[in-house]
Amino acid sequence: MRRWNALTRHLKSILPIGIRRSDECFKRLITLRGGIGKQLTEIERILRQASELCEDGDFAGAAKLYSQVLRRQPENVDALIDKGVALQNLGKLSMALKCFEKASEVDPKNITALIDKGSALHGLGRFDEAISCYDKAISLDKKCAMAFAYRGLSLGEQGRIEEALHSFKKALQIDGDYDIAQISRDIAQKILEENESTE
Repeated sequence: MRRWNALTRHLKSILPIGIRRSDECFKRLITLRGGIGKQLTEIERILRQASELCEDGDFAGAAKLYSQVLRRQPENVDALIDKGVALQNLGKLSMALKCFEKASEVDPKNITALIDKGSALHGLGRFDEAISCYDKAISLDKKCAMAFAYRGLSLGEQGRIEEALHSFKKALQIDGDYDIAQISRDIAQKILEENESTE
């Protein structure tokens, strides 16, 4: 168990916290409007500015801008997710969780909201609930390597190393280059081998 905790500390330093949607949404808006030269709405400009603040590491500033959008469009799923990610990066996991929960209520099939909700729950030590979120994401997209890998991390936190290893292997079947799954699989295998040799 001690080795798994060391793995978790290491992964927290390399693991991306949440999945941001603004850049992808902005590109989609540009395409829909027929190119960059078209006038953006005020909401679109605010979302783009918030995304840039996130890129610069100003998560507090970004969260404020996402709040501006949400005052006008309280069910804007992209703004809810991105605000949650900004809050998560600030260490405000409970507040981030509320954003992800709201995004999931508005769009129950949004895989990004489910994975980010699971990530926040994991950070709060609520591993069973995190696993449930990852399982829902997997039921919606059986090829979601991130959901399998994150599921494995939560299982590992519970000491369920064999199940965690299975999740990491599943993630790698989907994306053989997914580094978080590779590192985690290797650690889980070593833990199981050490446990077998001490028995």
